[in-house]
Parts: sequence; C-alpha cells; structure tokens
Amino acid sequence: MGRVILQQTTPQIEDIVEILDQRDSASVAILFAEAHPADIADALESLTPAKRPHAWIHIPESARGEVLSELNEGVFKDLALELDNKELIDAIKVLDIDDIADLIPDLPEAILADVLFAVDSETRTNLGEVLSYPEDSAGGLMNIDAIAVRDNISLEVVLRFLRLKDELPDHTDTIYLVDRQNRLTGILPLEKLITGKSTDPAKDHALPNPVSFHTLDDEEEVAKAFADYDLVSAPVIDDSQELMGRITVDDVVDVIRDQAEHDIMAAAGVKEDEDIFAPVAKTTQNRTIWLGVNLITALLGSWVIGQFEGSIQQLVALAVLMPIVASMGGNAGTQTLTVVIRGMSTGTISNRNVFNVLRKESLVGVLNGFIWAVVVALIAAVWYQSWSLGLVIAAAMIANLVMGAIAGVCIPVFLDKMKVDPALAGGVALTTVTDVVGYFSVLGLATLFLL
Repeated sequence: MGRVILQQTTPQIEDIVEILDQRDSASVAILFAEAHPADIADALESLTPAKRPHAWIHIPESARGEVLSELNEGVFKDLALELDNKELIDAIKVLDIDDIADLIPDLPEAILADVLFAVDSETRTNLGEVLSYPEDSAGGLMNIDAIAVRDNISLEVVLRFLRLKDELPDHTDTIYLVDRQNRLTGILPLEKLITGKSTDPAKDHALPNPVSFHTLDDEEEVAKAFADYDLVSAPVIDDSQELMGRITVDDVVDVIRDQAEHDIMAAAGVKEDEDIFAPVAKTTQNRTIWLGVNLITALLGSWVIGQFEGSIQQLVALAVLMPIVASMGGNAGTQTLTVVIRGMSTGTISNRNVFNVLRKESLVGVLNGFIWAVVVALIAAVWYQSWSLGLVIAAAMIANLVMGAIAGVCIPVFLDKMKVDPALAGGVALTTVTDVVGYFSVLGLATLFLL
C-alpha cells in the first residue's frame, strides 16, 4: 500500500510539462536529480522549444553531457542555439570521445573550435582520429578506450596491469592482445583471465576466431554482427591490422534504433531527426518536397484515367471498381516491398539470389491474383448484373497483383543500385506503378471488350 501512495505523491518524469507550467522549480530540480539522463532527454523532447531552456537550468551539471548525447538530433540543434556557450562546452567536454564525435556535426559552427580547445590534447588527438572516418562507419562509431596488452605476457601480469587502473571502461568484457606494432593478435575474455592459471601466457586463452571490424565497415554490418554473435564489444582495426579502438553494444543499440526510426519515417518522407515541436514554417518546408513528389505521381494516375474519360462516361461502374484494383495491387506490392527492403538491409537478399526472390514473389502474386480475382468478379457481377464486367475486373486484378509483386522486388533493387534509399523512395514508386497499371488495365480492358 505504501508503494501506491508513493507513486501518487511523487512527481513522475512524464509530469514535467505540468510542473513547469506551475513554475515549481524545486520539484523540477528534485525530479531531474533522481532521473536517468535518457529519461531527462525524453522529458526535454516532450517540451516545446520555449520551455526547454527553463528545464535545462535544473538538470544537474554532472548529467548535462549525457542528456545532450541522448537527445534527438533536431532537438539538440535547437537547444544548442538557445544555451549559453560556456554551459554547452562544459557539458560536452566531459563526454566519451565517441559521444563528442556524434555531437560535433550538429554543433553551431561558432563554438566548434571552442569545444575542441576545451578538451585535453590527448582527447583532441583521439577525437580527430574518430572524426577522420565516415560517421556511418565502424571508425566513426568506435571509442578509443580499448584496453590492450602485449600478447606474450602471462595472465598474472595482465591482472596486475588492470589493478593499476582506477576503473575499467564501460562494457569491458575482453582484453585485446597486440604485438610490438600494436597489431591485434587475439582477444582475451575476462572470464578466461579470471579462471585461467595465472602463469599461463595470455595468448593461450585468446578466442580462436574473434570478430573484428575494419575502420570503414558500414555501421549496419556492425549492428548485424553484434546481433548475430551476441557481442558486448568488438575491436576495430585498420588495413595493417593495427588496433584502433573498440565498438560497444550501447552504441550499436543506438544504430539499430536510428535505423528503425529511419525506415518508419522515410516511408512517409519525414526525417527521423525532426523535432515534433519544430516551428510550423520549418516543418512545412521539410515536408513540402515530399508532397510535391506525391502530387506528380497522383497526376500521372489521373492522366491515365483522363485518357479513358469516354469509357468512364459510358460505363460509370468503372469509376467505382477501378480504385479497388489499384488498392489491392498497392497493398500486395507493399507487402513484397517491405520484405525485400528488410532482406536487403539484413543481407539475406543479394545479387546472387534476387532472381529467386523475384520468381517466388511473382508466383505469389499470380496465386493471390487468381484468388481475389474470383472474389472481385463475383462481387462486380452481382452488383452490376454483368458477368462480362466481372471478368474484366478479374483480369485487371490478376495483372495488377502480379505487377505489384514484380515492382515490389525490382524497385528497391534498382534504387539501391542507383544509391537511392529504398525505404525513402520505394513506397512512392510502387504506388505509382500499381495505380497506373491498375487504372490502365481496368479501363483498357473495358474499352476493348465492353464498349
């Protein structure tokens, strides 16, 4: 019972809007003092831009950097412009190198040099190393905090070395073994270090086939490997096998989350980093281009209908039934498109097996086409007392479902080869194809056989 009362009387992070409206500074300070930085970041994102600076002043200084690293990119950019430069720099300079590297591209140019000047020389050098790689690569994702020891020492010496450190970096589950040239020669799990005989050479307990990444490996490949091999951390090496740093699971989770958000938002033509409370003019500008593209595709479909205006006037039923054919083809194509985009992102679908996928999806389209052609033909025949109309709609349904399946495979493959994100442009291209083919097949067949 006591726990229930506590939940009713203690402010929750979700109540931040109401608390700020009440100008209850003490409650805000207490709430933020007890909250995790990620929860504080979520709270800031739920506020309008005008209220965020007022909430920021109540965040403990020790947590401000972590809060910034957890913020949505769009929210961080807006908040950074509102904050005092010194406050912003003090919050950022204490972060890990990989977190600073993530924030730097979104910092106002006016303070970028000040941030680099505020960190110590070693951090600045390591930061330059990370920033020299593409942001979406293993090098851009890594942190320069890997613990490395020579591969010819004993487990006892390794343990003594670790005891000299004040603390181990977060997510340390392995020690990296290197030679005199700092080239990675093995990975020593901590459990082997603890359970092995102290006089044994460290390399005798190294993993036989360790997973490592090259600095230019794509971050999606990194995320897939972490998921496949249940990794907590993994080393990053360069062309000469020299150990450059390591990637940890917390950064990979961010990659997976960002990719999922991108896939969801891109399908609607919306940026995944868009601030939900961004100014109306800015949001309108971001979405106008996508709406323009949709208008062009809609005009294309309307143009096809316009070519058969006379047929529609003679047989009004076509205007009622052809949206059904277009919609069914679009839904079938979207199913295929979604499966193919996912398969391409996970590496399941490649140039080697794409024709097998095309054949299989085409057969699915044919089978589904016949099934639903019968259903729609019966509906049309009963509705308008015309079996010939039902047969025309059935034939159009088969054609459009098959085309939807073919387009669902070919469009993402083509877009990928053209270096265009299939998640962003695939849906619009598919809808255009199925609308045009659906309208054309219904109206064309009706003109040939019914009029």
